[in-house]
Amino acid sequence: MVDCRVAGKPLEHILGWTEFCGLKIAVEAGVFVPRRRTEFLVRQALDQAGGRPGEVVVDLCCGSGAVAAALLAALPDAEVHAADLEPAAVRCARRNVSAGGGFVHEGDLFAALPGALRGRVDLLVVNAPYVPTDAIGLMPPEAREHEPRLALDGGTDGLDVLRRVVVGAPSWLAPGGRLLFETSAQQAPSLVDAAARTGLIARIAVSDELAATVVVAVPLAGDPPTSDRQ
Repeated sequence: MVDCRVAGKPLEHILGWTEFCGLKIAVEAGVFVPRRRTEFLVRQALDQAGGRPGEVVVDLCCGSGAVAAALLAALPDAEVHAADLEPAAVRCARRNVSAGGGFVHEGDLFAALPGALRGRVDLLVVNAPYVPTDAIGLMPPEAREHEPRLALDGGTDGLDVLRRVVVGAPSWLAPGGRLLFETSAQQAPSLVDAAARTGLIARIAVSDELAATVVVAVPLAGDPPTSDRQ
């Protein structure tokens, strides 16, 4: 184990788990390691949750399923779904989410979800890749050499996947449903504009403590999203 760490392998992959929102999350080699800043995304999602039985929660680009597992732990009466394109991530997510009663799907963004969820999602939470392609070489070697590029590379400006999410989200959200996604402070204004073009009104929430930025959006017909700087 020491030799693996000296060689640069992420500690989480060596141990096979990491801590996230107070939970022990299984993480396999080759799977994106959940970051502490993403706990802010979970907190924002819980702020937007209605807390009613049967509330439908979806974690897209779920990776290990850490966000879905944290939301399921906090909202035990919710119907929680998680989805990812990477088979290794889906395998990990099933260990972390299915055991708690959640559902895990394999596929590309919304195509992975059961059609019965269309128009019924109350909370759509997304931690998609948003690193610009040219910036991946500047990331720590633990990330660029040991995590799947698919989980990091957001395209030329980092927003390729998130734009697809914003365009597809309105048809999956329930009336008054919320879309929340992590991004960077520099990218957030562009995504707020993109949301407006698809009929979503969005606000930016920032955590100085975690250096985290989250966009919270809701269809124009719904109540404005409640989020602020923390």
